[in-house]
Amino acid sequence: MMPVHDTALLLEGGGMRAAYTAGIVDVLMSHGVEFGWAGGISAGASHLISYLTGERDRIRRNFVDFVLEPEFGGWTWLLRGKGYFNAEYIYGRAPGLDLPRPYEISRALTSPTQFRIGATNAETGEGVYWGRDDIASGEDLMVRVRASSTIPLAMPVPRIGGVPYVDGAFGASGGIPLDAAEADGFDRFFAVLSHPRDYVKPPTSKHRLTRTVLRKYPAVAEAMITRPERYNATMERLYDLERQGRAFLVFPEDVDQLVSSTERDIRVLRRSLSYGTAQALRQWPMWEQFLRESAGAAGDSAGAGAAVTGA
Repeated sequence: MMPVHDTALLLEGGGMRAAYTAGIVDVLMSHGVEFGWAGGISAGASHLISYLTGERDRIRRNFVDFVLEPEFGGWTWLLRGKGYFNAEYIYGRAPGLDLPRPYEISRALTSPTQFRIGATNAETGEGVYWGRDDIASGEDLMVRVRASSTIPLAMPVPRIGGVPYVDGAFGASGGIPLDAAEADGFDRFFAVLSHPRDYVKPPTSKHRLTRTVLRKYPAVAEAMITRPERYNATMERLYDLERQGRAFLVFPEDVDQLVSSTERDIRVLRRSLSYGTAQALRQWPMWEQFLRESAGAAGDSAGAGAAVTGA
């Protein structure tokens, strides 16, 4: 194990682009890196749960071989009202069936790592982060991962406590849970990102169409329209933290292996995963240096009598 309890793991989403970042997280898991805090939004929330449960086979499968399952999704399922990604199956029934065993949810709920799952209130457009105190069961956990990943129109909107929630990328951070980690008291970060370095999210277009299509959820329409400025501001904050030596940012290097957020070709996804894994293995010495500096700083603080809890 490599305990780095003063450092927060940030997991960006990106739909099926998470096939690439699965390789990144898998290598972290293979080295036993134990962060003090982990946060995920959208596809990053799915990676988060696999990280907490320690199931490396699942994190490698979730955005790759899972697409072969007939109930995973597609246009037929969208026309049936189940969503292009069949959320009822993916986050409801599959966790109890998937792989040779059901999800080991109890391991996520008892993990020493503090965690947050980000979503957006569809009525107000405000972001929300759920943690362990909000979750009493596997069902509670997975419905929140589903909410964090829900793209309006492409997937049915779930309700939690009677409130509809959608993708956390529409919240205050634009899709990277840096704000939640800082609010919980962390000041060192390891961010796994799904766009290449220097990517700037362009302004949205077709505002009238967006407002028309999402007229049932006008706050979500506005959040979607204004998301680029929040996303770009979060990235600027991360670049600043990187310059200070307080953040390590992992970007996809082989941009030709990034896939679309809706990719379902198993060969393409497997190749993307393998490139993510290969990049992680090449970069591990740099990651290890940053992480061991974090672990050393935590040990020095503990030796000085200061409890390092991260929150």
